[in-house]
Amino acid sequence: MLDTTPLTRAVDHFADRLRAASQSRLQRGAATEALGLARELALRAQRLEDPYGTPREMPDAGMFAAADQITVAGHDLALALKDEDELAEAVTLVAEAQKRAGV
Repeated sequence: MLDTTPLTRAVDHFADRLRAASQSRLQRGAATEALGLARELALRAQRLEDPYGTPREMPDAGMFAAADQITVAGHDLALALKDEDELAEAVTLVAEAQKRAGV
């Protein structure tokens, strides 16, 4: 079984940083970056779980929900991952998004 702890830790850390961020930081792009990440993680999970299904886009639930959205999408993806390469790529996506978000 694949140990997806690095992904869940990265997602949880980013989410915690978002929850601690000021409203102005969220408005300056951190929330938008988080939503983009959540949508990408959700899309990857859906493709792994149902490669022939029509993917659904995660809705924009507002800047204060961004942390929860990346948490849900990241943990869903962690359950769907099948190999180390997919895991490493997902961890990199989270790290890059967090850096761009500035939190």
